[in-house]
Amino acid sequence: MKLIVLLFLSLLLGGYQLSCFAAEITLPKGFQIAIALDGVADARSLALGDQGTLFIATRRAGKLYAARDEDGDGLYSPPLLLAEGLRMPNGIAFYQGALFVAENHRISRYDQIEGRLSDPPAAVEITRLPTEKHHGWRYLAFGPDGLLYLSIGAPCNICDQPGYGTIIRMRPDGSDRELFAQGVRNSVGFDWEPGTGDLWFSDNGRDWLGDDLPPDEINRVTQAGQHFGYPFCHAGYLADPEFGFQRPCSDFKPPALKLGAHVAPLGVRFYNGKQFPPEYRGQLFVAEHGSWNRSEPAGYRIGVAKIAGGVVKTYQSFASGWLKSGGGVSGRPVDLLVLPDGALLVSDDHAGRIYRISYNP
Repeated sequence: MKLIVLLFLSLLLGGYQLSCFAAEITLPKGFQIAIALDGVADARSLALGDQGTLFIATRRAGKLYAARDEDGDGLYSPPLLLAEGLRMPNGIAFYQGALFVAENHRISRYDQIEGRLSDPPAAVEITRLPTEKHHGWRYLAFGPDGLLYLSIGAPCNICDQPGYGTIIRMRPDGSDRELFAQGVRNSVGFDWEPGTGDLWFSDNGRDWLGDDLPPDEINRVTQAGQHFGYPFCHAGYLADPEFGFQRPCSDFKPPALKLGAHVAPLGVRFYNGKQFPPEYRGQLFVAEHGSWNRSEPAGYRIGVAKIAGGVVKTYQSFASGWLKSGGGVSGRPVDLLVLPDGALLVSDDHAGRIYRISYNP
């Protein structure tokens, strides 16, 4: 009897804590948020395996994890540690049975990983990367063309350094590497627009031009090789005080969406599920990680950009509440992942959690 009472109290208190958390987050009517997985320190990029395995990368912790929703209730069992001691393994992607991992200095592949979660295979290195640590955490994804796309951030706040500030692409074996986009200060999230196949990416603007400059950006690549301005021009209109005299803003492709300064957009994801209402389908969700160098904090939310004909018509808050009145912070959204059932997963490296946002009117 004592054991039953303790279990009941544990379930009751756990449900109360979950309800308290959900009450803090503001969502549109009909949406709910729950903690799908807790206790994953520094949870960053997410990838989904063919058998439903959730892969989780970290940045500072240097670890890779895998987690399973064994009974289909939207909650994940405690994660398995796949690897540790890695160098900023922020970027991950799953492709043809293998998990691809971008560390600071290389991209590696873990073959047939879903069948070996308890005994992971050795990493197979496919290519080497620059080793500068400033903006040296990568984002990684496979495009609809079957090529592997990778961001290489600028090794500074503001500088003109050849080979950096780009998004590149290559074959899955690391061969035929080529430039895809340039003038990109630090992108930590991109996705492809349904229908057009255009790549949209987040970009974090430079620091130390004040609280309100420059705007962070969401950009759209319509042709390989396009230049988005860094370090000469920011947000399509603002000449850099150090480099702006070298080239005019008219030389570059302006952003598709200008965000608030220092909100730090990271993960972006087109919603390709069917669970959310029709007005959200095919629209772009943006994880604003939040400012670290602004006198009044900004960001710490998820926004949604409504797009028609390749043009952003509106941008509004979708999920907020991690930024408290007075400046306290309970979480920082990082990456987004749409599940097969249409729910949206959100990683949080500040709280060490994975959230699940679902719709049920």
